[in-house]
Amino acid sequence: MPVGIFRVCLLVITAIVNHPLFFPKENGTVLENTEEIIQKMKEREESLRLEQLRLEQEIADQEATQMALEKAALVVEESKEEKVRWDMWTALSMVVFLLIELWRQDFQEGNWQDIGGDEDDMAVLGKAFKGVAFPNKAVLASFYEKRILGTTGDMARMREMVEGFADDLLEALRSVCNRDADMEVEDCVGVGSMYENWRVRKPFVCDLIVPFAPPEPYCFRCQTWCSGDSFPPDEQGYGTIKVCRADEDVTGCICDKTKLGEDMLCLLHSQVNTTRPSSEMEDLLCFKNTQYLDADQVMKWFQIAVTKAWNRISHKYEFDLSFSLLDSPGALKIKFKSGKSIAFNLTPVVQYENSDVYFISHFPRSSLAADVPSSTHWFLTFAVYERRFIHLVSKTLPANACHVSCLQILSFLHGKQCSLTGPSGLTNYHLKTVMLHLLQAHPSQDWAPEKLEARLQDMLKFLERCLHEKKLYHFFIGNGKVPAELGFPIIFQRAEPLNLFRPFVLRRDIYRKTVDTFHEMLRNMSALINEYTVHIPLAHTNGIRKESL
Repeated sequence: MPVGIFRVCLLVITAIVNHPLFFPKENGTVLENTEEIIQKMKEREESLRLEQLRLEQEIADQEATQMALEKAALVVEESKEEKVRWDMWTALSMVVFLLIELWRQDFQEGNWQDIGGDEDDMAVLGKAFKGVAFPNKAVLASFYEKRILGTTGDMARMREMVEGFADDLLEALRSVCNRDADMEVEDCVGVGSMYENWRVRKPFVCDLIVPFAPPEPYCFRCQTWCSGDSFPPDEQGYGTIKVCRADEDVTGCICDKTKLGEDMLCLLHSQVNTTRPSSEMEDLLCFKNTQYLDADQVMKWFQIAVTKAWNRISHKYEFDLSFSLLDSPGALKIKFKSGKSIAFNLTPVVQYENSDVYFISHFPRSSLAADVPSSTHWFLTFAVYERRFIHLVSKTLPANACHVSCLQILSFLHGKQCSLTGPSGLTNYHLKTVMLHLLQAHPSQDWAPEKLEARLQDMLKFLERCLHEKKLYHFFIGNGKVPAELGFPIIFQRAEPLNLFRPFVLRRDIYRKTVDTFHEMLRNMSALINEYTVHIPLAHTNGIRKESL
């Protein structure tokens, strides 16, 4: 019973305690707490959203950084691959360069001036010959006999007369010169077309070169563009001449190349030997304040010496002697009382070492020739070896070979065309160079007299090819096939080939004029030849053509 009463009391108390009327304030704030909770939840949501945005931005930055790193790594890898490829190209280029150099050596030792003898090449390079009526053998033979052959006797008589007078003049020149102070003059040497028997254009002019040497104790030390030191392209073919004492070693001491201080002395050379008065070097015809021989000073000295020599012997002759051309200081003219005249060139030269190569003070000028770098640069002439080579090859050719005839006809045609349309960049020296190349390329039997027409066409086509390529190599320089009998200096055989047509690359106007003149000469060839050819019956001409076929 008490237990039951206790349970009833406990239940009543529990009901009273949990009745809502006992906690009116707590129940009244339920709405306020809900709104506050909602506000806090919104604020929390906003903060979470901002945190999400921040995290997303960080992730994006990390991804951008990762992409930049990957891209940089890719660039580095590509650069490494590019470097590897570049190294491969460099190695390949070196291999190609070596192959080209080996080919150039073989080409230089072999047929270094491409003759273009293949039929395909001839077909391409003979475009200028299309529509050109080329004279046949009969017409060419008649032209050669009537116009050219008769001048050979005149050249022989003129050479004999000029050589005899030049020897007398040089003997008188030696007598008026001071043997202890002036240059020593040697005997003259005949060179050029008059002495190679192929000059056809009048007036005939003999070219004589006069070697000279300095007085004792001096000597000449020659340096060429192919002697090892680097020369600019416009100085190829030239050299310098240094005047030294015979006992002076120009390469063994630097005191002559370096300016020493006032308190320094050379232990090998005394002050007296190394210091030369400028007047002494000028007396030796050197350029001012240098030891290099001056071509202008040499020509002035030579003209004065020739004038003195002529005054000494003029009473022996019944003609007058004068200098004929201002731009060619060695040009002399003999004037007879009858009004006739004979022209010849007497040019001082310096011998290169112990060879027949000479440094020439002044060279005949042409529109193609470049300006001389300075008066201390001397042009090298190989005229003596050219004459000797033609004479040597002529011994192996058939009787009455046509090589000289081809050159004479070509020289005549070109000279005639230039007289009609004005001068061009081609000279007789270029034409002779073409003949020299073909003489070396063709066998001896190809120069038989009956093959005049074919060889003349070869010369014209070869010249056309050279003009097209702007490339005609000097015959001797860089030619490894020069006959050993000539005794030609090996230094020039091993040199780089010298392109005689290099100025055409720089002078487009002269090149255009030269090509136009050449093509005009081809078109006028038959007319120019027929003008000096007797009439040949057509039947005789056709018969010769059938025989040639």
